[in-house]
Amino acid sequence: MCGLAGEFRRDGSRADVAAVERMAATMSDRGPDDSGVWAQGATALGHRRLKIIDLSAASGQPLVDAAAGLTGVFNGCIYNYRELRAELQAKGHHFFSSGDSEVVVKAYAEWGLDFVDHLIGMFAVAITERDTGRLVLARDRLGIKPLYLAESPGVVRFASTLPALLAGGGVDTGIDPVALAHYLSFHSIVPPPRTILRGVAKLPPATIRVYEPDGRSHERVYWNPSFTRNPERDAWSAEDWQDALLGSLTTAVRRRMVADVPVGVLLSGGLDSSLVVALLAGEGQRGLSTFSIGFDSVGGREGDEFRYSDLVAKTFDSDHHQIRVPSQDLVPPLEAAVAAMSEPMVSHDCVAFYLLSQEVARHVKVVQSGQGADEILGGYHWYPPLAQVGRDQALDTYARAFLDRDAAGLARVLDPAWLAAGDPAREFVAAHLARTGAETAVDAGLRIDTQIMLTDDPVKRVDNMTMAHGLEARVPFLDHEFVELAATCPPELKLAQGGKGVLKEIGRRVLPHEVIDRPKGYFPVPGLTHLEGKLLDRVRDALSAPEARRRGLYRADYVNALLDDPNAELTPLNGNKLWQLGLLEMWLQSHGIG
Repeated sequence: MCGLAGEFRRDGSRADVAAVERMAATMSDRGPDDSGVWAQGATALGHRRLKIIDLSAASGQPLVDAAAGLTGVFNGCIYNYRELRAELQAKGHHFFSSGDSEVVVKAYAEWGLDFVDHLIGMFAVAITERDTGRLVLARDRLGIKPLYLAESPGVVRFASTLPALLAGGGVDTGIDPVALAHYLSFHSIVPPPRTILRGVAKLPPATIRVYEPDGRSHERVYWNPSFTRNPERDAWSAEDWQDALLGSLTTAVRRRMVADVPVGVLLSGGLDSSLVVALLAGEGQRGLSTFSIGFDSVGGREGDEFRYSDLVAKTFDSDHHQIRVPSQDLVPPLEAAVAAMSEPMVSHDCVAFYLLSQEVARHVKVVQSGQGADEILGGYHWYPPLAQVGRDQALDTYARAFLDRDAAGLARVLDPAWLAAGDPAREFVAAHLARTGAETAVDAGLRIDTQIMLTDDPVKRVDNMTMAHGLEARVPFLDHEFVELAATCPPELKLAQGGKGVLKEIGRRVLPHEVIDRPKGYFPVPGLTHLEGKLLDRVRDALSAPEARRRGLYRADYVNALLDDPNAELTPLNGNKLWQLGLLEMWLQSHGIG
C-alpha cells in the first residue's frame, strides 16, 4: 500500500519533476517508509512506500526494469504474486527483488495490456515504456485502490489522491454542477469519471487507459461480472451455495494474510468481521491481533458493541484490543478526517475509522476488514422491496430508498447558477439499472451498489482513513472471484433471514449464535448523529465562511432554515441534510479551494 504520482507530457516538452515531487510529498502518510522519483523525457513518476512485502530496498519504487524497458509505480497488494513470480520465471524472466511490485512490471512485460487479468488483489498501476514512450494506467476490478487524473492540453497528471494533484498546481478547482447534483442526491457518491472538481477525474474501476505520445488515448473495461444465474449451478441446493461461498471466502481471507509484517483484523463484532476472524482461526492463525472501537453513550444511544467483539475474541483466542474513545470534543478528529478525504464523504463512520486507524497503526501495518458484505450479499434494507417488483419498477423502488433529493429538492437547495440540467443522479441510476447482465431488480440493485456505491463510499472511506495513518486495509469480501460467484447466487438466498441469509447460515457453522441473531450493527459515533453544540457551530462557521459566501452554492433561505432547526431534515438513509452541506464546504475549505 503506497501512494503514486506522475506526469506525462504530450506537447513535446520534458516532464515537470518538481511538480511530481510536490504531489508525492503530500502522500507521506500513505507511504511513510520510503520515497522515490524517476524521470525520462516526457514522463516523471513519483512514489511513497509503505513496506509490507519485501522490506528491502530492492522493492523500492519507481521500479526500473532495464531489460524489459519498463518503469512503473504501484499502489496496492497482489495476493498471488508468488504464484505469478514462479510462472514468469518459468517463462524466462529474471527477478532482482522478492516483492509484488516487480511481479506487476514483469507481468506487463509478458502479457502486455492483458497483465491485469493475471493479478489477484487491489491495485493502481502506472507503467511507461521506454521504447514507445507510451503510458499505461490501470485500476483494480472493484476500485479498492484510487487513481485520480488531471488532464489539460499537452499534459496528464495522475496520483493516488485528489489533494496530491492540487499540490502539483494548475488544476481547475471549479465545482462541477453535475457532480454537485450527484453529491447532494446520491448520498455523496460522485460516480466516475467525475469528481466534485471540474479539473479532476478518476479512472473507473476495472479500467486500463493507454496514453500515446502523439496525444491519442484509449481505454477498455477488462472486468464486468454477470448478475445472472449460471445454468451450471441450477441444481445447487442452499447448502451447495453455502459450501461454495464458504470455500471462496476462506480462500479470500487466506490470500490476504500474504505479508512480511503481521496482519490484524478490524473486529466490529458484527457478522462480517467476526466471520473473517473465525476463518483465519480455522486456517491456523493463532494470536491474531483484533481491534474494536467504542464511544461513550450519548442521549441513551449505545456507543459501542464490545459485548459482541469481546465474545468473538474470546471464542477464537485473539489478541484483542478495545479502543475506548471517551466523551470529547469531536471537532479536532473531524477536522483531521476531513483533511484526509480525497473527496467529500458524509458518512459519520469516517471519524470512527480515522480514530480507530490511528490507534491500530501503533500495533500493526496491515488489517483485514469485513467491508463489502452488505453490498455483495444483500444486507441492506432496500433490497427486499426490489424483490417485489420487476425490472421496469426497479428505478422508483431504489430511488425511494437511496436517493436523497430529486430535481425539485435540488432546486430548493442550490442557487440557480449551480443547478445542472435534468436530474443527473436519477438519470445515472436509471441507466445503470437498465443495463443488460442483471436478471432481476434485486440483481440490478446489487450490481449498482457493488460497482458504484461500494467503491465511492465505504471502500473509499476505509482507504482514506486507514492510509492517513500508514495502515493497509484488505477486504476479503471484495476478492473478485468471491464477487463473481456471489453475483450469480439466487437473490432469495441472499435476502433470507432479513438479509445476508446465505452468509448467516455460513456463520452458524463457525460463530457463536449471539453474533448472528442480533440487530444489524453500525459504527456508532453518537456525538455526530445529532448536530448540536460545537459540531453544529463548526457547520455554521463553514457555511458562513468568506469562501462559502463567494462560492454561493446554496440558497441562503434554505441554509438559514436548516440552521434554525438543524436536525429537522433527514435523507431516506437518515443522513442529516445540513451535515451534507456543511461537510462539502468543510472539505473545500480544508483543501484550500476558495
